[in-house]
Amino acid sequence: MSAAWGKCYDPDGIRYGVPTYPWRLAPDGLATRRQLRALGLRPGGQPIQGQLMRVNRRTGTDPIAYLYRVDLALPVRPMTPRKWGALALATLARRTCPSCRLDVGYCIPPSLGMCGLCHVNLPTQQAA
Repeated sequence: MSAAWGKCYDPDGIRYGVPTYPWRLAPDGLATRRQLRALGLRPGGQPIQGQLMRVNRRTGTDPIAYLYRVDLALPVRPMTPRKWGALALATLARRTCPSCRLDVGYCIPPSLGMCGLCHVNLPTQQAA
């Protein structure tokens, strides 16, 4: 066992308070939130059953993800028509340019704050 792997392996939870496993080596029956979502499940309020950890050269050991039991997970709640409507309005707000007030068909980058055409057609400021 390498020293780096040994720092991340604590299946009894003595060192970190919860069972800790090296990255990609979680036991069967435990899954991260993303893995649960891919299965159509959610944690459903259950407590954290463990964590994945990996060694970072700069900061030491960093927790990567929390683990939940798959058998206690609940199905994902279905989207209601009101949620679909709210999501559509939020997406429309992100796609509407504040300068020209047009739906440009893509999400406006926050770094620009306007659509590409408005950004290109900005009057250039000349130094006096």
